[in-house]
Amino acid sequence: MNSRKEQLKAFDRLLSIMDELRQQCPWDKKQTMETLRHLTIEETYELGDAILDNDLQEVKKELGDVLLHIVFYAKIGSETDSFDIADVCNDICDKLISRHPHIYGDVNVADEEEVKRNWENLKLKEGKNSVLEGVPKSLPALVKASRIQDKVAGVGFDWEEPQQVFEKLQEELGELQHEVNENNQEKIESEFGDVLFSMINYARFLKVNPENALERTNKKFIKRFQYLEGKAKEMNKSLKDMTLAEMDVFWEEAKLQ
Repeated sequence: MNSRKEQLKAFDRLLSIMDELRQQCPWDKKQTMETLRHLTIEETYELGDAILDNDLQEVKKELGDVLLHIVFYAKIGSETDSFDIADVCNDICDKLISRHPHIYGDVNVADEEEVKRNWENLKLKEGKNSVLEGVPKSLPALVKASRIQDKVAGVGFDWEEPQQVFEKLQEELGELQHEVNENNQEKIESEFGDVLFSMINYARFLKVNPENALERTNKKFIKRFQYLEGKAKEMNKSLKDMTLAEMDVFWEEAKLQ
């Protein structure tokens, strides 16, 4: 691995290239924080895909793309004397030191859960009005639900045992089924949301990341369905012309791959 000196030299190289691109490249010169925003989100999702695929070479590549965006935002900030990359680094360093009094102070903690509780309490002392202020409004709903539950659990608003959460989930499923039987569409949607929220909460108690679990299932389904499509092409058949029984044969084959 590279030494700290080599790492700092590489980071300085990136900063220098960013300066040159901002001055000389027509595309880079035009960019603003707003125009970069959707690209940053896309790069972050690509990093997430690489992590789930356990493709470390791709993780390295995507980390570079995300790092470029961080440096780009800092460069834009420096042009209006708002902040630069040193301010960004120093701010996060100060936050990390402040939020880890068990490392940089005299606070003792027993375990990871106590660290998380202290983290949320420290944020409130810093002036936040709610532990939920740190949950971005634009997060996808599933991720947002997971972060909401993590944060309120961090200040003690939580179930004590996984079985309690499972019982709550069963209760919510019963309420959903009742509204389905009543054919009340508005209440069905509401109860369906409660079921999903409870499922995400139960996942937390099982130490399962629900976003990762669902995305892995998405990938698994795509792989199996594309195998089915390939087999249909080999037979010169359209999926529309195949029976469910025929498709199921290839689906079971795909599961064995």
